[in-house]
Amino acid sequence: MTDAPGQPPVRCVRVLLAEDQSMVREALAALLGLEGDIDVVAQVARGDEVLDAARATPVDVALLDIEMPGLTGLEAAALLRRELPALKVVILTTFGRPGYLRRAMESGADAFLVKDAPAARLADALRRVLRGERVIDPTLAAAALADGANPLTDRERAVLTASADGSTNAELAARLHLSNGTVRNYLSTAIQKTGARNRAEAVRIARDKGWL
Repeated sequence: MTDAPGQPPVRCVRVLLAEDQSMVREALAALLGLEGDIDVVAQVARGDEVLDAARATPVDVALLDIEMPGLTGLEAAALLRRELPALKVVILTTFGRPGYLRRAMESGADAFLVKDAPAARLADALRRVLRGERVIDPTLAAAALADGANPLTDRERAVLTASADGSTNAELAARLHLSNGTVRNYLSTAIQKTGARNRAEAVRIARDKGWL
């Protein structure tokens, strides 16, 4: 962007873009590149590549898809917050699940937006978080308030997530270094809290709400 005569220089927002779908990633980079004050300086396709990329290239904002291999956007956001606390983090999601919003805020994200939002809104969010603001999709914010907090504890969430592949209690116990009885109790509580009839239904309900 060319600065107007006599005006202070406009700061360019340097963005790290993390998105596993190459077509979506390239489209986002192209759209943001149309903004005169935004520059996508690094791109990765996996969540476990985010931290190294942020360390290798000076960036102001990490724009993270929520669903990625290696690490999710939420896990990558928490890692960035711990290792590079000055870096701003914006989470993008295809799924407008209230539970995702709560977890994104818990992970230290500065903004949470859905992918079908207009490109201009995304560009504006990048500028606003750089100014120290927190930006949340208003529809998701209202839904999160109406839906209430995630009722699952970290342990219940971990055991329920691990059970999604159909593992037996004994297999889960060995993998998670817990006793069979502890695994059974966590699963039973998770099923009760989600209002499900069995663990498979509990996984589906929890995922739909963004609790996993």
